[in-house]
Amino acid sequence: MSGKGLYILKRLLGAVITLAVIATLTFALLRILPGGPFDTEKALPDEVKANIEARYGLDRPLLEQYLNFMSGLVRGDLGESYKYVGRSVADIISEALPVSMELGLMSLLLAYIVGIPLGVFAAARHNSAFDTGAMLIAVSGVALPSFMVGPLLISLFSFGIPFAFLQGSLPPALWESPAHYILPVVTLGLRPAAILARMTRGAVLESIHQDYVRTARAKGVSERVVLFKHVLRNSLIPILSISGPLVAGLLSGSFIIEIIFAIPGIGKHLVQSVTNRDYPLILALTLVFSMMLVIANLVVDLLYGFVDPRVRPEKSGSGG
Repeated sequence: MSGKGLYILKRLLGAVITLAVIATLTFALLRILPGGPFDTEKALPDEVKANIEARYGLDRPLLEQYLNFMSGLVRGDLGESYKYVGRSVADIISEALPVSMELGLMSLLLAYIVGIPLGVFAAARHNSAFDTGAMLIAVSGVALPSFMVGPLLISLFSFGIPFAFLQGSLPPALWESPAHYILPVVTLGLRPAAILARMTRGAVLESIHQDYVRTARAKGVSERVVLFKHVLRNSLIPILSISGPLVAGLLSGSFIIEIIFAIPGIGKHLVQSVTNRDYPLILALTLVFSMMLVIANLVVDLLYGFVDPRVRPEKSGSGG
């Protein structure tokens, strides 16, 4: 097996172990915390509570519950929600996950489309008015939390505060049409775009005075080609390095955005499941988010090899 194939296999095995550990810790923490999924302000009769717990297997020994959960996980059976009676956790996730994925991917795309070119042009015009303005916007984007940006954009573009002519420009909530996508995507993508702009600017400034750049310019290569083909490519390593944390930020930030804009994604279900102590749904959503982060980090690691051959996994000594 080649070094690259062995590397991917090791990473996949590590991902499986990581997810198993996360599942175990989440299961244990849910059982350690005081209270239960069927504890309410008005206490249920003992017989009713016993019947409910028996239905969901909560009356069985803790080790047996854990083994049943893990065996179901291996089979792809995530169980039945305690809150949404009669609905499986898999059905809930399959309905809500595409919405959250759309929000996250569009926000990430916006961040890269805006952040990287802004950082490149700011570095190319170092110490100019454009550079100062771009970095001021970037710093503001990093400093402003999404739970503040969202209401501000709704007030401005939906209710026309303080500019009445903007009233009704964009819908304030829901996820029904492209017009509904704009405010939540901008709100979620603003901070990653600002981070990428600052990181790209710093990386490009380090590369723009290298010998290969002067050589390209001496050969008559256009400045745009120099910036985006030569300089940017050699500046991608630090940009890729923050891509994993950026994905994590988008995933965690989407909880707030989905609540603010009433988006029917898994963020809403995660918040409600924690409030309701819906064990199967909490466990499943925790694993979904963990899997997304593991996959994102694996993809970033593999992209290193395409950007910089020096970090490609070498072939193993045994050959393959």
